[in-house]
Amino acid sequence: MIDKLNGKTAIVTGASRGIGRAIALKLGAMKASVVVNYVNDEKAAASTASDIEKAGGKAVAMQADVRQVRDIQLLFDRTLNDFGGVDILVNNAGIRLFKPIASVSEAEFDDIFAANVKGVFFACQMAAKRMADDGRIVNISSSVTRVLMAEYGPYAATKGAVDQITRVLAKELGPRGITVNAISPGPTDTELFRKGKTREQIKGFAQAAALGRIGTPADIADAVALLVTEDAGWITGQNICANGGFVA
Repeated sequence: MIDKLNGKTAIVTGASRGIGRAIALKLGAMKASVVVNYVNDEKAAASTASDIEKAGGKAVAMQADVRQVRDIQLLFDRTLNDFGGVDILVNNAGIRLFKPIASVSEAEFDDIFAANVKGVFFACQMAAKRMADDGRIVNISSSVTRVLMAEYGPYAATKGAVDQITRVLAKELGPRGITVNAISPGPTDTELFRKGKTREQIKGFAQAAALGRIGTPADIADAVALLVTEDAGWITGQNICANGGFVA
């Protein structure tokens, strides 16, 4: 798939580390011009953009808090100004909250929905208004929407909302040739995933997958790469589980 995105511009939200970084690097390797979005870690975002450029691609780090609609607007404004258009949007930015529903505060609820749902919704809205025809939108959901796991209620609820946004927007943007899909990772080996988990717990997640391991950020990036090329023009409104058979 080398050079398959030559001439395209991609925005990847939350791209300074983890899965977002891997997606940005993959799209850059495919010759897309990549906007590496971040909210706080400027150094990590700049490193991601630098690594893309060192490999022969084009990239720039752009700060924007997707919880703020004005920031999303400015992110698109600057992208259009710097690159002339937006062809690909990957909504990866988000936060996690794992605790029993009975103990979730209103502030915690508002914060996770602002990051995981409001951010996706209004980034999709901006793409609907300003993305080029035949574009690609990929929303990062989660396989937890298909698994009964205690203390995952708030997070699963936000990802369920992302799934519905994806399906509806696919219908709305289909006439313009814009595809809208979701990728649902399973347990994926990131710093955030490992935080607070024992070695035994991580081993248990690996054993639950059909392929006998947890995923890597590169696994998820490869799945995204499949959906953003012209070859995937007939795939839209879908939620693709990239979880090694962790759950169907």
